[in-house]
Amino acid sequence: MDGPLSIVPLRSVPSQSLQIILGGQDCTIRVYHKAPGLFFDLSILDGPVVAGRICRDRNLLVRYERLGFSGDLFFADTQGTDDPAWTGLRDRFQLFYLPAE
Repeated sequence: MDGPLSIVPLRSVPSQSLQIILGGQDCTIRVYHKAPGLFFDLSILDGPVVAGRICRDRNLLVRYERLGFSGDLFFADTQGTDDPAWTGLRDRFQLFYLPAE
């Protein structure tokens, strides 16, 4: 699953769910705001990979290949190093898919 980073298309809303193919995997991604920040869930074919992971700038969200997901995902602040907030999703805070190497 080699290749460049891919941007996962998110909307600037406090809660959203989307289905997307990443690295040949049928994924459901959920991003939602609750105190103290933005959280992330990932499922493949209706099976959970990670749930309730807090989103931090440039921190990997999956982290462990043993969870059954090929590659990883991370948020990046395009204007600095702040942790992502739903109000800046898509423009300032982008979610990237990092293919497995």
